[in-house]
Amino acid sequence: QVQLVESGGGLVQPGGSLRLSCAASGSIFSRNAMGWYRQAPGKQRELVAIIFSTGHTTYGDSVKGRFTISRDNAENTVYLQMNSLKVEDTAVYYCNAVPVDIPWGQGTQVTVSS
Repeated sequence: QVQLVESGGGLVQPGGSLRLSCAASGSIFSRNAMGWYRQAPGKQRELVAIIFSTGHTTYGDSVKGRFTISRDNAENTVYLQMNSLKVEDTAVYYCNAVPVDIPWGQGTQVTVSS
């Protein structure tokens, strides 16, 4: 059973940057697509970025141009580089396959505040 461990969150001012990491305990090679999801207080979890095994990426409109997803298959790790952060990016961030087929990790809290 693959397990996911997210890290890299924290408190950052608007306009700042963070890099999130998602380490999988097993191979994620077989997943065609991996994604980063986020859940803000009182809101449903949303998918914000996807990376396919081909390397193709897609982003939600709210993060397009600011976030970059990448993956290291050899290290079974998925990354999310977040730049120009906004207060509305505040959420718990999770990674998972797309569609979801791995138990959720604990997530990593990202707080954007001045």
